[in-house]
Amino acid sequence: MVDSKAPASQTLSRGIRVLEVLAAAHRPLSIEEIAGELGVHRSIAYRMLRTLESHRLISRQATGRYSPGAGLVVLAQSVERDLHTVSLPELASAAEDLGMTTFVAIDDEQECVTLVSVEPRHASGTVMQRPGTRHALTQGAPGVAILSARDEPVGAPGAGPAVEEARRLGYALSRGEVIPGVASVAVPMPTSGPARAAVAVVYVTSERPVEEIARRLTAAARAIGELVG
Repeated sequence: MVDSKAPASQTLSRGIRVLEVLAAAHRPLSIEEIAGELGVHRSIAYRMLRTLESHRLISRQATGRYSPGAGLVVLAQSVERDLHTVSLPELASAAEDLGMTTFVAIDDEQECVTLVSVEPRHASGTVMQRPGTRHALTQGAPGVAILSARDEPVGAPGAGPAVEEARRLGYALSRGEVIPGVASVAVPMPTSGPARAAVAVVYVTSERPVEEIARRLTAAARAIGELVG
C-alpha cells in the first residue's frame, strides 16, 4: 500500500522537472539555464543531467547543451497509444476536408496538451500545432470543450461563461487566447468515462461557418470515441 502522507522524493521531483523544462523550451538548454529554472546550484543540476543522460532520457549535444532524448520516445509509445493511433486517420480526413490543422488535445493535470496533430496536405498557410504544446485547461477552445462535457455545476471551478456557452452550442470557439491572431474550434470527444479529450482545429481565417467546422469535428470525435471506447 502506498502511503499518501509519505514525503515526496526531492531528487525525483527535480529530475522530472528537468524533463518538463527541456520539453517546454523547444530548444537545447545549457546547464546554467536548467539550474536557473530549477533554482539549484550548477553542480546539483549537473548530477541530475548525468543521471538522466545515462538513461537516454536526455541527450547532450556537442555544444554542451541538453535536449530531450530518445529514451522518452520509448516511454511515450505506451502513453495514450490507442488514442494516438486511432486518431490519425480521422484527423487526416478532417484536416483535408477543412483545410486546417486538426488535432487531439487531452487533459493532463488541469493543462490542455496536444497529443497528435495533422496538417492538410493540399492547403497553404496553415497553422502548425506542435504535439506536446500545453496551456491552461481553461484557456483556448480545446480545454473549454473538454470542461463543457463534464458534469460540473455552474459556479464550479473551471465552469465559467465560456464553458457554459460551449455546453449550449456543442462546441467551443476561441480567438487569440493561446496564440495571437489564431482561432480555434473544438468539440469534446465522447468517452465512457469523464471527458478528457477534444478534437480541434486552428486557423487564422476561414470562409467556412463555425457551425460547419464544428459539425465536421463532431463527426471525427464520435468516430474516434467509438474506437477508443
